[in-house]
Amino acid sequence: GENKMSITITPLNSGMCTSNPKTYHYHPSTHKYYANVSNEDKALPVFCYLLNTGDELILIDTGMSDTDRANTYHHPGSVQLPDEAMPRAVMKAGYNPDDVTKIIFTHLHWDHTFYMKDFKNAKYYAQRKEYEFAMNPIPLYYKSYEYKDLGIEAPFIGVKFELIDGEAEIVPGVRVYPTPGHSPGHQAVEVDTKDGTYHCVGDAIFLLDNLKPVPQIHYDLTPTARFANIVEWWESVREIKRRCPDIKMVLPAHEPTLIERFKETPVLGL
Repeated sequence: GENKMSITITPLNSGMCTSNPKTYHYHPSTHKYYANVSNEDKALPVFCYLLNTGDELILIDTGMSDTDRANTYHHPGSVQLPDEAMPRAVMKAGYNPDDVTKIIFTHLHWDHTFYMKDFKNAKYYAQRKEYEFAMNPIPLYYKSYEYKDLGIEAPFIGVKFELIDGEAEIVPGVRVYPTPGHSPGHQAVEVDTKDGTYHCVGDAIFLLDNLKPVPQIHYDLTPTARFANIVEWWESVREIKRRCPDIKMVLPAHEPTLIERFKETPVLGL
């Protein structure tokens, strides 16, 4: 009813993470159709989304690690300012981390799960498939999930999750649906607001460009170059476009143009 339409979304950038457009953002088959697919690492934001339903605070992802860990184990050149660490970012937005009651993880990669234990009153939600893979990934993904063989401990170790199988309503006005491909159990989050329904899609796409067709080669999408399963990726992004035809309502974690947009509208759904 009225209540669910008053959900607001506060985007919080947890830092800037470097990755390479040629090997990450755009599939090699698409490079010649995009003017500036650079071979230089580019710093992308790592957005989390704080939902205020009126009754409770729900966080979508908890963002990347501190600069030192990001550089040592993950993507050299990445930076997290002290105020961008998620508990601090939540406080800067005017909220208390202890008031966050639920955290929905799009997936369990290192740059989406850091500091999760600092939200000590939160229940954690993930797709069962994602959790099971995160606990025992193939070696190619040891770094993504900070697997113990690297000599570090992932943020989600020792934590109890509410595991979801497929689509689910988390609270009225907040729903998840599977979008595997980037990772085996990736999910997107639909959030009903006064603006309409936003889709917080995590890394289902890296860039809004990934939603664009490449008609010269008959692609209805622009695939990324990094994925666990390209067939699932493609079907998932088609599903996002089907559910959310308005690109302004799609909120990925790493799209750089969102930095400026969120400066202009720091809270969505007001």
